[in-house]
Amino acid sequence: MTNQQKISRRRLLSTAGAAGAAGLAAGGAGGALGYATAGNATPLTAVGHTAVPFHGTHQAGITTPAQARGHIVALDLAPGAGRTAAAALLPRWSAAAEAMTAGRVPSGDDQIALDAGPCSLTVTFGFGSTFFPKVGLADQAPAPLVPMPTFPSDAISPKQSGGDVWIQIGADDPLVAFHALRMLQKQASGAARVRWQMNGFNRTPGAAARPMTVRNLMGQIEGTNNPIPADTDFATKIFVPDKSGSEAWMNGGSYAVVRRIRMLLDPWDDLTEAEQDQVIGRRKSNGAPLSAPVSTGTETTPVDLDKVTPDMSLAIPGDAHIRVAAAQSNAGATILRRTFSYHDGYDPEGVPDAGLLFICWQADPATGFIQIQLKLDGGDHLTRFIRHESSAIFAVPGGVQPGEYVGQRLLEA
Repeated sequence: MTNQQKISRRRLLSTAGAAGAAGLAAGGAGGALGYATAGNATPLTAVGHTAVPFHGTHQAGITTPAQARGHIVALDLAPGAGRTAAAALLPRWSAAAEAMTAGRVPSGDDQIALDAGPCSLTVTFGFGSTFFPKVGLADQAPAPLVPMPTFPSDAISPKQSGGDVWIQIGADDPLVAFHALRMLQKQASGAARVRWQMNGFNRTPGAAARPMTVRNLMGQIEGTNNPIPADTDFATKIFVPDKSGSEAWMNGGSYAVVRRIRMLLDPWDDLTEAEQDQVIGRRKSNGAPLSAPVSTGTETTPVDLDKVTPDMSLAIPGDAHIRVAAAQSNAGATILRRTFSYHDGYDPEGVPDAGLLFICWQADPATGFIQIQLKLDGGDHLTRFIRHESSAIFAVPGGVQPGEYVGQRLLEA
């Protein structure tokens, strides 16, 4: 064995996603053909073992760190399917999701991910504004579930927007994520059909020895200054306050704004790195705000919007993304961003159809995303290099306890 082979072997064995020694030894024969050698079972890695509880005060997939693979899908109730059909579908979905997130086999399993652990799988369910009149519960529609305004720079496709029911799936293994998507789609047969689906990705756990904040497809750090549960006002900004009466079914819930944002990567890549820094307001190299000293600034250095340069110009330009999007620029509006990148190939001119599946969470879209986007649209330099192509808002009810199903408090009111 050469030194290079020894080094490669040690590195592989040290990562969370690496196979065990027996699996590596067998991989030369069985792995090349796409199947495992009998009698050389490899134990699940730390990534495979990780499970996120389905039950709780809030649904999983909101504060859960974004996984390596994601699917978001909206469905419309089938013609004639009303409250009875929905009240039969949601228990099936909840039971399947609870089983799969725990690493168990759901009813009617197709064995796509039979040999995998839960891999941090989360399944999150929400309802669009069109859901309520279709199930005879128009009076139960929550007031914050407002129509999304039309923004001047939008290029929204109606076919990839809206929907009666929404599902967000995340997992650290692509087969586990697809398996969950496929099982839920099959269980919806006769009750609901897919309106649109989008697929995304992030860095795979174990791919970096020292995990850093994920970068998006523009190369920018994605998620800096995101609120965290330890913040004193986190719950009031992100989760719906408990209520009584017709909206009590949303207690513990949140509102998801979903936007498919195409990045115009070719024009972006024509900019120099210094020009890109001016658009964002941060240094691409390490995420430090332009208001921070070059020698000591880091991604976590607080942003100083009042800082000026020696020539008395703003250190962070007036139209820089982080300035226009800052909470202090938007009356304190706060959202929890939880995103996936996507790449759907190339258009006929060879331009990449790639960007961000932008999902953000807030207690009220009107005082969250909508308030921020009203200022961003046209006022943010980044607007010239992105295009919002789909849009939706969903009411995501609170979590459930064992024996309950998501939406039960609404559908059985």
